[in-house]
Formats: sequence, structure tokens, C-alpha cells
Amino acid sequence: MTQPRIGVVGTGVIGAMTAWRLAARGLHVVAFDRYAGGHDRGASAGESRIFRTIYKEGGEYVPLLRRAGELWRELEKTTGRDLLTLCGGLTIGAPDHPDLVAVRACAEDHDLPHEVLDAAGAAERFPQHRLDPGEIAVLDPNAGVLRPEPSVQAALAEAERLGAEIRPYSPVTGVRRTAAGWLITTGGATVEVDHLVLTPGPWARHTPLLHGIAVEPRLITACWFAARDVAAHRPERLPIAVRRHPEAGFSCFPVLDGVGVKIVPHHLGWPAIDTPESLPRNASVEFLKAASAAAARLLPGVRPDPVRVTTFTEGFTPDDHAIVGAVPGSPGATVLTGFSGHGFKLAPVFGEIAADLAEHGTTRYDLTRFAPSRFT
Repeated sequence: MTQPRIGVVGTGVIGAMTAWRLAARGLHVVAFDRYAGGHDRGASAGESRIFRTIYKEGGEYVPLLRRAGELWRELEKTTGRDLLTLCGGLTIGAPDHPDLVAVRACAEDHDLPHEVLDAAGAAERFPQHRLDPGEIAVLDPNAGVLRPEPSVQAALAEAERLGAEIRPYSPVTGVRRTAAGWLITTGGATVEVDHLVLTPGPWARHTPLLHGIAVEPRLITACWFAARDVAAHRPERLPIAVRRHPEAGFSCFPVLDGVGVKIVPHHLGWPAIDTPESLPRNASVEFLKAASAAAARLLPGVRPDPVRVTTFTEGFTPDDHAIVGAVPGSPGATVLTGFSGHGFKLAPVFGEIAADLAEHGTTRYDLTRFAPSRFT
């Protein structure tokens, strides 16, 4: 039998992983993007992403995370790329903070390895972080850091090696249902496919079939601070961290560039923007001052003035969980978008899910949490 042809619209990390998992099954894949894989505008930018196995967002993610970890290692093996470093992960804050409560409950309910450190124990093990009296740190030994741009490029390269056709700089301007499948229009040309997979990230609202979808593009700003002792802030000694603090919440990443510790402030907010095309490329002085104050307050081993700042976009849903499944009212079309800032680590398994849905219409994973119909 002739294998179906699958069109993938968007080659950020979800689209790249979808193309890889489809091509690995021997399916015909053609993938489109308005830019090129690994670009710096969408949700796959910024040098580093967190991988964690103890998940405050809900225990239903644990099986997905386990499979994602296996697929990350498979992609590394097949491409020879170093993409995931398991350096451990900390969640730091007051013991009654909802995130700390949720992390401990997830670890205990699923019998996941973890340690709970009081402020003194955390200071002894991880002096790079300053804890207030009464705060705790939950250590996830199987957490780590991912390299997003190389990861996207590795998945696309492997998909291409397996026969996929990757079309960068090819924005999709229209799709039309036909008797046999879908007709995709891009750059004045048309491509016919049997099934359509939409993985637009923060471009969701501006993607054919998805106008009005409940995905809001938001501005994310990351800052790098020079480490006084670089060796003490490399992955070998500094886990990734999620810091919950009333004055300065942030995600924190070890030195990967040879100079700086990266933080993504949470307490300063992630403002909505009209479209990723309107992404501002600079941070305000007020933002930089607040980020510097956070670093000075809680990261004693860095120089508290950023040496590098970058911006990118993420697509958020109202409940901070992704939209995954059949596009309502459009047979033969699947959507995966709105991963709300925590999808990168899960991308390989969602690529596998997309391949299941495109090939068979079903998957062994429970997608109830992600149903597109919950916002219609």
C-alpha cells in the first residue's frame, strides 16, 4: 500500500519532532516554516530549556515525560548530538507554596527519586542559591538542561535523512480540504497531502484553520549574568532550578556559554503581544533593573548586571495546558500548540503522538487534558 503523505505546518520543536517521528515510520513528510529550523523568534530559542521528571503541572504528565526522556536519548544516539545533560533540578520556595506542595505530591504519588533539603542543607549542597530561613529545596536527580536550537536542527536533519522534505522560508498562506486530503498553499505553489498537522507555536492565531484559537503569544525575556566562579556554575555543579519567591521568582540555568548563568524571570510577568512578528528585541531599563535585583537577592555567585539579554515568544492557553488533537470541524487535520512554556522537554513524545494521530487517528496516550474542544 502507498504510504500517506503528511504535511507539517511549523518546524519549531513540536513540528520538528513530528517530522522526525513520522519519517521514522517511513511516511512521506513535507514540513513548512516561515523561517528556518532553530530560529530565534519562537518558543525554541534561548540556548537552554529545562527537563524535569517531577511535574507540578500534574501526575498525568509522568508517563509522557518517561517516554520523552527515552526519545531524547534516541535522537542523541542517531544524530551524535549532545542535547540533554542530566544535572539535576531544584524547586525552591516556601514549603506551603502550591508549586512545592505539587512537586512533592507528584514525587510521592509516582515513587520518583527526590530529596527534600532544608535551607541549611541546600546552602551546603548548592551555595549558588541563597535560601531564606524556612525555605526548602526539592531535588529531582533526573532533571537537567536541554539545548533547544541544536535539538530542533537535529530532529529536522534526522527527519530529512529518513526521507522528509523540509521547506524553510515557506510560510503557509492557505489550506483547503479536497476529496482526498488537503491542499497547502505556500509561496504561490500548492502541495497536496493526505493529512495535515498544524504545529504553529505562538503563530497559532495566524495559522489557517486556527483563527480565533485560544492561544495567546507572550513575550519571554531571558537574562544572562556573568558567574564569578564559572566552574561552580556549570552543569556538573549547578542543577537547573525553578525559584518561587515573593520578591523574585525565576527559572535558572547553569552556564552553557562559558560565561553566564541564565535566568528567566517569572515575577515580572510575560506580557501578551499581538504576534511574534511584533516581538520587541530589547528589554526596558525597568525590567533589567528588576532582573538585576532578583539576581543580587538570590544568586550570590553572579555579577548582578546582565551581560546578555534575549527575547522570544511562547504560546499560552487559558489553563496553561497544550491543545492537542483533531482540529474541530476539519477531518484529517491535527493540531498541537499552546504548550504554555513547558512543552519543550515533552516535544519528542508529542511528536510521536502527532504521528499516531496522523497515521491511525488514535494514540495510546490519554489526551483528555489537551482536548481542543475544551475551549470551543
